[in-house]
Amino acid sequence: MFVKPEEQLKIIRKGVQEIVNEEELLTKLEKSYKQQTPLTIKLGLDPSAPDIHLGHAVVLRKIKQMQDLGHKVVIIIGDFTGRIGDPTGKAKGRVALTDEQVKENAKTYFEQIFKVLDSEKTVVRYNSEWLAKLTFEEVIKLAASTSVARILERDDFQKRYQNQVPIGIHEFFYPLMQAYDSVEIEADIELGGTDQTFNILMGRTLQKHFGLEKQIALFMPLLEGLDGVEKMSKSLGNYIGVNEPAEVMFKKVMEIPDHLIIKYFELATDEHPDKIEKMKRLLEEGVNPRDIKRTLASIITNLYWGEAETNRAIEYFDTAFRKKEIPDDIPELLIEAGKDTVEAIIPQLIEKGFVKSKSEFLRLIRQNGVQLNKEKLQEADLANVLMHEDVLKIGKKRFIRFIK
Repeated sequence: MFVKPEEQLKIIRKGVQEIVNEEELLTKLEKSYKQQTPLTIKLGLDPSAPDIHLGHAVVLRKIKQMQDLGHKVVIIIGDFTGRIGDPTGKAKGRVALTDEQVKENAKTYFEQIFKVLDSEKTVVRYNSEWLAKLTFEEVIKLAASTSVARILERDDFQKRYQNQVPIGIHEFFYPLMQAYDSVEIEADIELGGTDQTFNILMGRTLQKHFGLEKQIALFMPLLEGLDGVEKMSKSLGNYIGVNEPAEVMFKKVMEIPDHLIIKYFELATDEHPDKIEKMKRLLEEGVNPRDIKRTLASIITNLYWGEAETNRAIEYFDTAFRKKEIPDDIPELLIEAGKDTVEAIIPQLIEKGFVKSKSEFLRLIRQNGVQLNKEKLQEADLANVLMHEDVLKIGKKRFIRFIK
């Protein structure tokens, strides 16, 4: 059922920023392999921003890799915690969501999540299932499991406290509630971005408090966007959305800076670490980064749109790229009515000095020296009708754009 623990660890480790801790993870994998029982992988989702881009999908891709290794994935929709709002990274508290907003956002989430995960192998839970049932006494006991000093270790709380920005007591319960989710499902591994460090480590603390085996905390790095500097963000416009059309996705991946190629392989694809090492070596050996990026763009687009749409996206990109190579400031030639075939405009080409004679033009065609829209022109194409904006290239440097 499962591949060997060492191989699993190799795949799980790919692209990960930090594992707390790796020795414990290997022990869990060895036990799982020996007993042929899957580990429980937890991902908690805050249903406040339902549009997913490749930056959000970094964690999903890692979970998909563990799902492919045979482990059980549990997605927890924070409908109860969403009513409070995670203050992570915020200078002030987040506005709580209504039940209707949570349900609508969760529906949009599922449509995008299952472009990455296998829906038939994914368990979806709402944390209101257990959090809404806690008695006040149980909540007090939960609060007694940690201290105010520990909660204030969170950077955002610390800054707000120092800057005298109000902190609601209810906000202190967010990390506790998210951690309690790990207790409820007995999570073996929880994943998140580096901005979720405190909450996920709190899960380990609370599991220990309840006498459970501590979950492994797996932190994924943040993915830079198309600008190569800032974290991928819709507000910054440097994002690649998982729902964007295939041709848009392919083109955007081709626009990422060269220094991010390997990072995108690690975080935005499911490629095996050995293949990524091969790509790294090719780049070090001087292979054109554009060629490696083309492979990357094909892999990413195929993950979300399939082979047929990816092939169409490649064709679309190649056509657009060929047009892009044509200079903007080139001579234009008006096609006269009734004289709109390639053969019919030869006299105009001679008159304007683009060729000396018809025989020279035909000779260049036979020598593959004439192109129409970046495609080699053949003698059989002389009867083709020219369209508005068609571009003829004669030799290496002579361009003519036809207009009607």
